[in-house]
Amino acid sequence: MSIGAATRTGLAAITDGQGGFVLDRISVRAPIGDEVRVALGAAGVCHTDYASLSWDGPLVAGHEGAGWVEAVGPDVCDLPIGTPVLLNWAIPCGHCKPCETGHANICERSHGIDPENLGSSRAALNHTIWQGQSIERAFNLGTFSEFTLVRRSAVTPLLPEIPVAQACILGCGVMTGVGSVLNIAQPAPSDTLAIVGCGGVGLSVVQGARLAGVSKIIAIDLRQDSLDRAQKMGATDLILVSPSDPNHDQLSAQIKDLTGGRGVDFAFEATGVAALAFLPLRLVRNGGMAVQVSGAHGPVEVPMPWFWWDKRYVTPLYGGCDPDRDFPRLMRWAVEGTLDLPSMISKTYRLDTLNTAIDDMLAGRTAKGVIIFENGRANV
Repeated sequence: MSIGAATRTGLAAITDGQGGFVLDRISVRAPIGDEVRVALGAAGVCHTDYASLSWDGPLVAGHEGAGWVEAVGPDVCDLPIGTPVLLNWAIPCGHCKPCETGHANICERSHGIDPENLGSSRAALNHTIWQGQSIERAFNLGTFSEFTLVRRSAVTPLLPEIPVAQACILGCGVMTGVGSVLNIAQPAPSDTLAIVGCGGVGLSVVQGARLAGVSKIIAIDLRQDSLDRAQKMGATDLILVSPSDPNHDQLSAQIKDLTGGRGVDFAFEATGVAALAFLPLRLVRNGGMAVQVSGAHGPVEVPMPWFWWDKRYVTPLYGGCDPDRDFPRLMRWAVEGTLDLPSMISKTYRLDTLNTAIDDMLAGRTAKGVIIFENGRANV
């Protein structure tokens, strides 16, 4: 028997598969097995959420979130009702080869490699009902919703000092940016690092580089206000990209001027623009590492000589996230103030203004927008 209420109903954003969504009420059944039902308190708004509006649906949108445990299944014994929690979308099984070799972010269960033997990372069937039909949740979370139902491995207890309105962005954007620096690139303090695109993920790369003690952190963007945010996060040098430099010759020259003519040791791309996905290869030195963290989609051409001279190009998923390792330290840094979450959040919104939040994000008016569920704590 579940511990907590029976079926709950609440408001959610449901995608139409054609680039839009509707706000409507859904029903979320009681948890079974190792499931946890969470009353959402806040959800981050990400470019991936905008992309998900065009995925096959309907889906409950959203994949960054934090809230409170509202009900648990009979196999969950370590999460009292009311526990504040962070949700994560890469939900490891702990038993497949990637999990056992330190790569929980590409868990074979989470990515549907062998569902017959490994099962699924999603909640069991019929977890969410809309208009009389069962629907899925984006990334098995669907955080643009007053309630969500997830597996226990999708939940990490929060340190009580961190408000859920700030903690929610740890679940994707911050983890992706900070983790890609600390877990994947692993720069030394003497290294140099450039980041193209200073939105939510790019600013998290800047913070990851600062946490690593990198000596020169070069922020690159089309917008001065984005560069100003990056400087506050720890960027040591700023480059305002010129629209009259479509081939990035001027940018490449500026990077070399800042690095003794060789290029940076590490260059990151976080714009989400497919045409820029390989730009970091032009900015890194021979033997350097180019890191694409935006998840940019679409065909793109790249000159093969950009790869020459032992350059490495990597596309890490979710910053190499291991929830048991990474979320506790991110929370600790947030409490200590060495990871600045409040400055990442430009504006908060209600769920019924989600369209405005998405428009602000696409226009570059916000680094991170956050949806606040004002009745979230009262729903527990």
